[in-house]
This record gives sequence, C-alpha cells and structure tokens, in this order.
Amino acid sequence: MATYLANTLRRLLLTQHANTGGTALRLITAANLHTGSPLAKNWNGHNTGPQRWLQYNKVIYPPQQPDEAPRPGYVCHQKTNIKYSPKKMWYVASFVRGMTVDEAVKQLSFIDKKGATYVKEAILEAVELAVKRHNVEYRTNLWVAESFCSKGRVFKGMRRHARGRTGEVEYKHCHYFVRLEEGTPPAHYYPAAPKTGEQQLAEWEEAMRRRKVTGSL
Repeated sequence: MATYLANTLRRLLLTQHANTGGTALRLITAANLHTGSPLAKNWNGHNTGPQRWLQYNKVIYPPQQPDEAPRPGYVCHQKTNIKYSPKKMWYVASFVRGMTVDEAVKQLSFIDKKGATYVKEAILEAVELAVKRHNVEYRTNLWVAESFCSKGRVFKGMRRHARGRTGEVEYKHCHYFVRLEEGTPPAHYYPAAPKTGEQQLAEWEEAMRRRKVTGSL
C-alpha cells in the first residue's frame, strides 16, 4: 500500500506542469482511491480464474459392461471473479445442494441476496451446457450434486477517516463452482446429526437388555 501511494503521488508531481483539465482529472482520481473501481482493472487483469474444475468435463471413461449400472452423466460449470464476499456466498451455495435444478431455480428466485442471482445464472448456464454439449436428454432430470465457492481476487484500497487519517479497505471477489448430475437426488443429501449422549445411553441400555447371557436362567 505504501509503494502504491508513493507511485501515485510521484505521478501527480510529474504532471504538475500539465494543463489544468488533466491535473484536475488526476486529482479527482487520487481523491477517489477508496472506491477501488477505476484502478482495479489494471492490477490483475491477466488472472482469469481457476480452470481445473472445467477439465472434469473432458474426462473420457471406458465402456461399461452390460451388467453394470449405467453411469449418470454430469456437467461442471463455474463463475469466476464475482464481486461478492466468499463468506456470504457460502450460505447460498450450501442452500441449493441436493436440490433438483427446477427446485433450486425456484428457491433462488425468492432469496433476497446478491449471491443468489449469480448462483441462479450459473445453474441455468450449466443446464444449457449439459443439454447442448453433453447429450443430456431431459433438462429437468438434473440435480445439484456439488455446489461450493472459493476465495477470488482481493483488491486493496484506501479509505479516508477523520483528522487526516487513512485506513485500508479490501474489495473481495469469489469463485462459484457447481456440478449437475443426471438422475434423481437422494432423499437425504446431508448426513444425519450425531446422536446425543442421552440417545447413545438409551441404545446401550436396550442392547444390554436384549443380550443373551450364557448359562443364565
């Protein structure tokens, strides 16, 4: 941050003999450093995001035997560098796991969160990709097998405070990943909650009552 501020001030000093319009424009840009938007495009423009998740669509499996269960089709899709916090996106990504695509789209339409819009777009794009490129016959016969997010780019800016002080602000981005699988979703996607101590004690007492003691009456 110190290096970036020094370079900004150096550029302003070098252009002090320029015309009034150009100097005013540079002063306005320097005053709006806390917004992050004008300069963020030039910081990390070559980073387009992760690509490994899309490589799963290119996996070629060997032919199956006639007695084997048919392997369900799937499609992987992602949306990268979303202007949204990964901690907030985690709640939306976890919400749609185990749902059919129709149910997920319907539920996301009523969630008043910014991340729900990106997740809905990603699911609809994955459905189109599955039908057009992966030979999925019925677009409604898909369910969300995997849905998660990860941390993306983080831009740092300067935020002005009182008494001439400044602080640092982070503009966070995230990546969203989804995998749609063909077939019917399981009845219970998430495992059951662990048993409490009282439940375990009751099961142990019932097992002790049902046991057979050799040589007893």
